[in-house]
Amino acid sequence: MAVAVTSPPTLAYRTAVRGKILILFSCFALLVILMLLAIVVGSYSLSIRDVLLTLMGQGEGAMRAVIWEIRLPRIASAVIAGSGLALTGTVFQCLLKNPLASASTLGISHGAAFGAAFAIVILGAGGFQSSALRTAASGQWALHGVYSITLLAFAGALAATLSILAIARLREMSAEAVILAGVALSALFTSGTILLQYFAADVEIAAVVFWTFGDVARATWRDIGLMGIATSIALGYFIMRQWDLNALTAGEEVARGLGVNVDRFRRRGMFWAAFVAALITCFQGVIAFIGLLAPHIARKLVGSDHRLLTPLSCLVGALLLLGSDTLGRIFVGSGSLPVGVITSFMGAPLFLFLLLRGTSR
Repeated sequence: MAVAVTSPPTLAYRTAVRGKILILFSCFALLVILMLLAIVVGSYSLSIRDVLLTLMGQGEGAMRAVIWEIRLPRIASAVIAGSGLALTGTVFQCLLKNPLASASTLGISHGAAFGAAFAIVILGAGGFQSSALRTAASGQWALHGVYSITLLAFAGALAATLSILAIARLREMSAEAVILAGVALSALFTSGTILLQYFAADVEIAAVVFWTFGDVARATWRDIGLMGIATSIALGYFIMRQWDLNALTAGEEVARGLGVNVDRFRRRGMFWAAFVAALITCFQGVIAFIGLLAPHIARKLVGSDHRLLTPLSCLVGALLLLGSDTLGRIFVGSGSLPVGVITSFMGAPLFLFLLLRGTSR
């Protein structure tokens, strides 16, 4: 009877893959533990027993309100937004062959900030007092309600996305030039936001600044559902195209040789990734470094194979954003510290460390 003999390279490959899969499941388990911790900690202290009883419908009224109306939406929002931003960063970095590609460097976040500022200052969204730029003509187009700010923020992010795609297609720009176009659009939208703030009233300036901080507590269950659906569809699309992503990682010529329509795949991939980033940004505000940092951490752990890199990046992004929000609630019991501030303080040093470590190698 013949006995199958596994060659040493095959055995080493299987061992390496098992280790990477173990990392993937470990991150998932860590995320579940962090979610339980996020439910327990806060200004209203709870125990694991209280949480389990409330989830089974046996908790008291105050506990039910805290868990179902405050903490669970915040946790779900952080997990979905962190996963979506990490997914978009992973895709952008692969499609553009640039390790610094993200929603921030491509101008998507800045476009959303300009759209929100335009809604607040020019169109009077949110019912704030008049500014110097609020003329009688613009008053006819005045908007009311917080959701109008969300719609204008999404429109601004989508405008930045379509501008980049149009410029790249009309001029047949390279991947490096697309990044430069995103930087130029970021500067343009930032200048426009600053100009609007200059003419805005005090309360409008405060509203614009608060929106740009980024906060996972502002999303409702409806917003969370929309973000979850968009992120799931985009994740499914990129999982089905994981071999195209791997081929593109090896280089455009290699991808074309393997039958990948690089230009069409890049346009479609950028549209889906930018759409998810725009939707998350319009609901959560500007959250920096998640889409930039999570793919690099995941790549250090499992390499560049998108079969494992894409799901692990989503898990790392969820861990980073949920961990940042939980830290903010621990430091400030009321939960009033915006998560965008925590991610910036945490992300900048860690990203510099990754850059220095990569350069030293």
